Order: sequence, then C-alpha cells, then structure tokens
Amino acid sequence: MDTITHGIAGALIGKAVFRGGDMFGGQPLNRGRILTWSLMLGAIFPDSDVLRDIFSHDGLLIVTWHRSITHSLVMLPLWALLLAGSTRAFCNWRRWEAPSFAALSAIYGVGILSHILLDLVTTFGTMIWSPVAWSRPAWDMIFIVDFTLTAILLVPQLLAWAYAHPEKVRSRAAGVWLAFMPAPFLIARIGEAAGAPISGQTVMGAMIIFTAIFLLPALRGWGLKIRHDQWNRAGFAAALVYVALTFFAHRAALERIHKFAELDHLQVKSIGALPLPPSLWHWDGLVRSQRGVYELRMDLSDRSASDADLLAREHRYYPDAPPNSYIEAAGRLPEVQKVLWFARFPVTRFHKEGDEAIVEISDVRFSRSSTGRPPAFTYRVRFGADGNVVSQGWVTR
Repeated sequence: MDTITHGIAGALIGKAVFRGGDMFGGQPLNRGRILTWSLMLGAIFPDSDVLRDIFSHDGLLIVTWHRSITHSLVMLPLWALLLAGSTRAFCNWRRWEAPSFAALSAIYGVGILSHILLDLVTTFGTMIWSPVAWSRPAWDMIFIVDFTLTAILLVPQLLAWAYAHPEKVRSRAAGVWLAFMPAPFLIARIGEAAGAPISGQTVMGAMIIFTAIFLLPALRGWGLKIRHDQWNRAGFAAALVYVALTFFAHRAALERIHKFAELDHLQVKSIGALPLPPSLWHWDGLVRSQRGVYELRMDLSDRSASDADLLAREHRYYPDAPPNSYIEAAGRLPEVQKVLWFARFPVTRFHKEGDEAIVEISDVRFSRSSTGRPPAFTYRVRFGADGNVVSQGWVTR
C-alpha cells in the first residue's frame, strides 16, 4: 500500500476508534489531536525504511530491505516503545498535554500494525517475521495502490470536517467536491499507463458518486445532524467491509485460476489470483509452469463457469527462453538470485544486441505498461563478447 493511504488510514483509526481530534484543528495541540497525529505517524513509520536508499547505491534494496524489519510483527513492540518515548519527550519539551507513555505505546502499536496488515493484503509481499525469517507472505487481496480504498478512508474524514460548523458547510462541501472532481480522470490516465485501463462509464460513475456524497448531506442540513465521530466510524466500518469483500472476491478468483490450470493440465509451480484496479470484479490469474507463465484475465461479474467456456477464454503465455550458457551464468550471480527469490512468477528472456548477449528476468505479477516500456521489476544482465558481465540492474526505460 502507498504511504499516503497508510497515513490516511492511521488518522481515520485515531478518530473512529480512539476518538482523536482533527489533525489540523484551530485549537492548540491537545490530547485528542496528539493521539490522531501519533496514530498517523505510527501508520506511516514502517515506510521509513526507504530512507536507506538515500545512503546506498544498492538497487536491490527494494526487494531485499523494503518491507522488512520496520514492517515486522516481531519488531513491532520495540518500534512502538521507541516512538512513544520520543513523543513523550517532545511533548514535555513543548509543554503539550499528551497521552501517557503506556497509551502512546498502544497507539503507535495499532498504527504500525495497521500498516503491516494493509501491506500484507497486497501483492508485493511483506517480511512480517524478519529478522527471524525472511519470507515474503502476500495475501493478494488488494492492489498495491488502491484508489477505491483510499477514497473510502479519506472521504468520511473530509465530510466530518466539512459538516462540523454550520456557517462553513457550503464553502467546505463545495471545496472538497471541486477538489475531487478531477480525481477520476487522473486515476484513469494512471490506469491506462499501467496497463489497467478504466472505462469512461466508470469515470462518470465515480464523479456522480462524489457529487452525491459531498453535496447531498447539505440538503436541508441533515449532514449537520451527524456527529464528527459518526462520520469517521462509518468510514472505518466501510473500509472493513471493503477489505472483507476483497477476501471473498480473491477466493472466487483463485478458484477459477485453479480450475483453469486443472483443465489445461498445467504443471503448476506457483499459482495466484491478483487484483486489477479499480474494480473488485477484475482479477489477474497467473500460473507458473515448468517453462513459462500463463495469464488469464478474469471478470467475476461473468458468471459463466462451464469448463469449456473457461478453457476457451483468451489467455496469454509468457515462455522462458531456451536454456543457454548466458542464462546459466546470470542465474549464478548473487544479484539475480535475489531477484529470483523475490519474483513469484518470473519469466526469463534472452536476445543479442551486436556482440552482446542480454538476459532479462521479469515478474509477471506486476502490470505490463501500455506505453511500450518494459514491465516493472525487470532485471537485465548484459554480457560482453568475452562472456563477462558488462552491466546489470533494473530496467528503467
């Protein structure tokens, strides 16, 4: 999950569960606001591991280091205690009234846990047992960047803010509505570039929903009758329902791809159903076989489930290049071994450019770009005419 969504989720939990105050209230910092700030900071803290990239030239940290010890259930108590101690010391220095050390420890623990769980349900994988074990479990329920979930987490907080003061309702409600209107168009452009296009009907539907959500509560002032904490609790409940729905949708998609593999008599080495944004209905089924990866795009709203229909559906096959000495040499490189440890659905390709031999390893679970750029997380090893490695690293263009 992206860091911004983690922070939004942390703030919502603080307001909905712990009755925290608005982060940017007009009053001085008090216990309620410090509580919300602490939960938000705890929710984004695990992603602080990316700061190591500033001091390192190791391009593989994204797969070997990111989402490791700062995302670890084993290390969670230590991080919570350290953050609570730092917050208490800072609040004492500024003479702010803050929750107790024990309360702050619990708050930071909840924030960090929310981050770990929201990363765990994505397709990237999270090393939740590091440093005891370095596996990367991934539950494949939610896409790495899920704008639907982000909106569910953010909109109730904006509604609570917009309808908190009767004299400011019209300006605030209209302001957040206008701010959200371009969002469906921007998301559609992002989806198109990532190889997951969004239909014009979906864009129009999102705009209508935003209009209804932000402006209808202003009619006859019924939005003013809903308390601040009720807006946030409703948002928190909606987020839980959404995650629950992704669980059941993932199970249905996984059943379909298992059935496809069985009907096509595939030798399965790994199998998975991955979400395709922005709809709960669209999933990407992947099967790693002996010599390549099969991909079956699935629409769960299509209830045709006959064996013949499933086999007849269009699917893609990404074959591995035939083995050769260059591919074997690349496979012995420590860096490539790390890439293969990370990749769940790897495909190896080989070609020549003049006297140089090129070996590329891609992980098919990440979106294929519609702009002609290589897939994300493609690692390239270039060999010279003498068979030695000339260069290696992630393909960026």
